[in-house]
Amino acid sequence: MVETHSGGCLCGAVRYVAQGPAINVRVCHCRLCQRAIGASFNARALFAISEVTMTGPVGTVHSSEGLKRGFCSQCGTTIFSMRETLGVMGLTLGSLDEPDRFSPTDHIWVASKQAWLKLDNGLPQYDQGPPA
Repeated sequence: MVETHSGGCLCGAVRYVAQGPAINVRVCHCRLCQRAIGASFNARALFAISEVTMTGPVGTVHSSEGLKRGFCSQCGTTIFSMRETLGVMGLTLGSLDEPDRFSPTDHIWVASKQAWLKLDNGLPQYDQGPPA
């Protein structure tokens, strides 16, 4: 039986289902994520785009070259970030129906993290992106 993960936006207009295990689960502290999410970091689970089915009024914007972000065009909830050239989509953990099913494995772009935020959970931390 294939593992499934469902989620959606605040108003319920956008819904999605992701199939299978996440490729990885990370917390990103870069300034682009901070601004796009409107929070101090973006916790997300990465899936193959082909494994995610999404319905509803999704708006998108390119926040940087190669990175598209998706949100509900009715309530504004940020749902995902996507690198189409790599075939991957990062679903925001807060938009999942059961966000506690995922635990991050590391923190990336910590050089940009908020000064008041103390990362003492023992997870690996990378000043920029994760190692290749």
